Amino acid sequence: MKASTAAALAVLLLGTSGAMAQSVPDFADDVKRVAEGDLQTWITDPVIVYALNEQNEKNDGIRAGKIKFLDETWIAENGRGPMIFDLLDRQASVIVRDRRELSNGVITEIIVMDKYGLNVAISDPTSDYYQGDEAKYQETFLKGPGAVHVSEIEFDDSTQKYQTQVSMTVVDPASGEPIGAVTFGIDLDVLKAQRPSQ
Repeated sequence: MKASTAAALAVLLLGTSGAMAQSVPDFADDVKRVAEGDLQTWITDPVIVYALNEQNEKNDGIRAGKIKFLDETWIAENGRGPMIFDLLDRQASVIVRDRRELSNGVITEIIVMDKYGLNVAISDPTSDYYQGDEAKYQETFLKGPGAVHVSEIEFDDSTQKYQTQVSMTVVDPASGEPIGAVTFGIDLDVLKAQRPSQ
């Protein structure tokens, strides 16, 4: 990860409100460590880059009406339908599921989206197909190479765990051009438990 990306990540993580910063354990260094290591390596996987370039070419010039139709179809499938199953069966989705499993519980989900904000690869079914109206896309792909977005840290009452999402722009290693974005759900409690010994 570039120094500017690491610095942006640290600012985003440390920029929580005073009340939240006092009640939430300090996860900034932990998230930064994972983002600079495994996450940065994973987003340059040749299969992921190929899948992004292929879908970007296929969707070249896609209109808002078509995006809306695809998103509505996805939502109507409610996690179980041909559109969702097709995406889950793609090689890129198999890879992101494997990456999630290799994280030993740190990564809870992975979403790879094309330059239009549409899903290209997913570890699990998402609630919608179009991510282009969300910060995970707008604060990464639209900002260019090196952009990182960290969502607010949230405490999940059902799991009793702190979680966040780290999103970053995906760049084609051959051209240096942004080709999409990726979001990683992070289980902060598991991440903290895996801290290297000091």
